[in-house]
Amino acid sequence: MVMEKNVARERAIEIGNADRRHASRLHLQVPMFVRGTDAYGEDFIELAKTLDISATGAYLTLPRALLKQGMLTLTVPTPSVSNSGLVPASMPPISARVIRQKEVGDIHLIGVQFVRPLD
Repeated sequence: MVMEKNVARERAIEIGNADRRHASRLHLQVPMFVRGTDAYGEDFIELAKTLDISATGAYLTLPRALLKQGMLTLTVPTPSVSNSGLVPASMPPISARVIRQKEVGDIHLIGVQFVRPLD
């Protein structure tokens, strides 16, 4: 419960900074595989989720610390719906740079900026 209140407080602070945004944010929880190197130099792949997402970046929750300016690869898991070609089998990975992070309890809130804005 305390961790949820801390996350809510952090989101309120971030929302207050919305005037600096280049794109509108959606408060949307999207599962993502995050691949990169953590603050201790260890390569990892974790299933994370977004708290907010926009065309230019995302705010993620992860159980590990990362290096500021570190590069990540984000992949949205997609189920195989059909082979008809009407629904893409997957979306390409997203390259992102860590621009900020905050430790809240046993999780890290990670702000990333996409290398290229999403279409």
